[in-house]
Amino acid sequence: MNLKSGLFQSDKKDERVFYEDENASKQLANMMLTCMPRLFIKPIIIVCIGTDRSTGDSLGPLIGFKLKEELEHFHIYGTLEEPVHAVNLEETLTFINEKHHNPFIIAIDACLGRLKSVGYIQVAKGSLKPGAGVNKELPAVGDMHITGIVNVSGFMEFFVLQNTRLHLVMSMADIISKGIIEAEKQYLNKRLSIRRDWLANKNQDSAIQ
Repeated sequence: MNLKSGLFQSDKKDERVFYEDENASKQLANMMLTCMPRLFIKPIIIVCIGTDRSTGDSLGPLIGFKLKEELEHFHIYGTLEEPVHAVNLEETLTFINEKHHNPFIIAIDACLGRLKSVGYIQVAKGSLKPGAGVNKELPAVGDMHITGIVNVSGFMEFFVLQNTRLHLVMSMADIISKGIIEAEKQYLNKRLSIRRDWLANKNQDSAIQ
């Protein structure tokens, strides 16, 4: 979990959508696609940060749980069964960089913010700093990040996370999961389209020769 203010290491103003907005998942997918690599060759890694031992901080593992069997090509780390949290985050990042060549990492985490921002889902380029909301020093994560504002920051953050409504967290996890599934579909379709065009041009050049 991280706090919103001053903790995003981003070169782009974050975009956001409210979880109850019409077509929120499609809006989220479109925001993701604007931040993802255009070369379509990097492995896409999704790191869902959090723990199932805290309602507010369970957003990441819930998303990982929902996505684990749904994604075809994006790689998921952090589920309810195998969460990625303060204890194993550095180890997980080391494993990812050893297993995947030049990965593009999408970090997902719960977030505390202003009262009027609760329920918003944010997407931006750059890394996030997990653990900052509860005074933990952890490495920055991600080439881009998605955060869900689950409750209000400012006082006794750990207690606030423990008393966050599960309905809100589950609803936001559902929207984010659907958005990622849609983003993967569009991303892969674009990659296949580029490959088909390349092969067509290559065959055309061969025929001319």
